[in-house]
Amino acid sequence: MKSQFVELLSVERSNSPVRIEYRWVNPELRERPLLIFLHEGLGSAAMWKSWPQDLCDAGGFRGLVYSRPGYGRSTPRPHHERWPIDYLQRQARNVLPALLTQLGVDPAQPIWLIGHSDGASIALLYAAAFPERVAGAVVMAPHVFVEPLARQRIAATRDAYLEGALRNKLARYHDDVDSAFWGWAEIWLDPAFLSWNIEPDLAQIRSPLLAIQGVDDEYGTLEQVRRIARAIPSTRLIELAGCGHSPHQDLALPVNLAIIDFIGQPR
Repeated sequence: MKSQFVELLSVERSNSPVRIEYRWVNPELRERPLLIFLHEGLGSAAMWKSWPQDLCDAGGFRGLVYSRPGYGRSTPRPHHERWPIDYLQRQARNVLPALLTQLGVDPAQPIWLIGHSDGASIALLYAAAFPERVAGAVVMAPHVFVEPLARQRIAATRDAYLEGALRNKLARYHDDVDSAFWGWAEIWLDPAFLSWNIEPDLAQIRSPLLAIQGVDDEYGTLEQVRRIARAIPSTRLIELAGCGHSPHQDLALPVNLAIIDFIGQPR
């Protein structure tokens, strides 16, 4: 299905409307659970590829996939502008609520959040800020604090980007690939970002959580999901052997089955 676009009143910068790329998955299933897919730090609607459709078809779900500002076909980040330290909080508390309102998502129908990496952190922050609006959240390779491993890997990714091959690959998915890449890399490598930590927010989450992380995650240790489980003991925790930073790509079948079972559990 082709992407559609919606314009939001400024939610990140003054006096500038923001165009958001989005697409519905199985829009006809209006009575079924609605899954909101939140992409990673270099992701976009297109970079999920077929996985949202595959998951929604397998579980009989409806889905919403979108590209955050700065990514995909959404409004690029101006090159002079840097993401602030609380950029993930702003996505959770400002951008996502504005998008759901603009698209007419019924606030009385709790949604399911499916987040990966940065998107998983946004899912946790949204669930903490709007607990009554969330039926449950699946967080894959989430970040709740900044680890040296993540910064080391991002520095290596920056070097690969400068060499050109990675830039060419990502350019297929972003209208302004430099906007997408440097917005993410610069904030994560900023020494000030070492203070970023969303563990205090976890106490506000009331919805069920499924936290999934690969044992071989290149961007984070298992301490990320284990801290979530310690803060919220009801968290269903899955640690996957032979899996890196993208569980939905590396082990799609067991991940899909786990998500379908999680959403289908009686509450």
